[in-house]
Amino acid sequence: MTPPETEPGSPPRPAPTPAALHPAQAPASPQPAASPRAAQALASPQPAQPPAAPSPAHTPATPSPAHTPARQGLPARPTAEAGLPTRPAEAGPGRLLVVTAVEAEAEAVRAGADPLTVHVVPVGVGPAAAAAGTARLLALAEARGHPYRAVLSAGIAGGFPGRAEVGATVLGARSIAADLGAEAPGGFLAVEELGFGSSVADADAALLATLASALPHAVVGDVLTLATVTGTASTAAALSSRFPAAVAEAMEGFGVACAARDAGVPFAELRTISNPVGPRDRAAWRLAEAFSALTTATAKACG
Repeated sequence: MTPPETEPGSPPRPAPTPAALHPAQAPASPQPAASPRAAQALASPQPAQPPAAPSPAHTPATPSPAHTPARQGLPARPTAEAGLPTRPAEAGPGRLLVVTAVEAEAEAVRAGADPLTVHVVPVGVGPAAAAAGTARLLALAEARGHPYRAVLSAGIAGGFPGRAEVGATVLGARSIAADLGAEAPGGFLAVEELGFGSSVADADAALLATLASALPHAVVGDVLTLATVTGTASTAAALSSRFPAAVAEAMEGFGVACAARDAGVPFAELRTISNPVGPRDRAAWRLAEAFSALTTATAKACG
């Protein structure tokens, strides 16, 4: 069927007369008339063409990634979705967030924890990385409408001899930033003495009681947070004297506690002992035993 030359209801288009055609041209085949919508689109003003790009000779060179000041030497930033569950947390109070420093610790925790109720994420080594990473995870979960019910800082740690031996499981009654303060001729001044805040974060009482009930053989005491791991007998003795209730030292607990406090989420710290606090002696480290104990502890407390 040949398409009509005009739209239904339109007046007939007069055929061109021979005089309107160039003598050398043959009449063109009739074209179907454009629909009203097409005609309107064609009649619409066309967007202005963008200005011509400058010639290559005058185009500033784009710095290569290796020379970009903002990212030079920095690891790739995780995406906004990294570390978050791909589906909503189970209904009710949400899941338990367990943060570790490194992936090896996270793997040990995952081996014992229930993945439906526990979310395990390594956030980095040291109090600053731990605070920033935990705060980000808490904020993103809150924005999604599925906040975590509590935060647990977990991993391996050094134990103070006579208080927590290698292979032991430790629960932090308090997480203390032991090196937050100032040196003075008379000794170390904690941040409290300087009037600049507190270096102590208490574990949530209800969460700590739940963990202690599930881990009746765990040693309960203070866990120190240090940006520098103790490696000498003199530092170990000084810390032991300043903190008589300390049973272990690690590097992230206080940072995680600060993030949890600011988000209004309960916090606690769980550690298993890989080495004694004192002179650095890698031959005395028992990492495999500590990781195994961490899996066992999380299976009992979070399985």
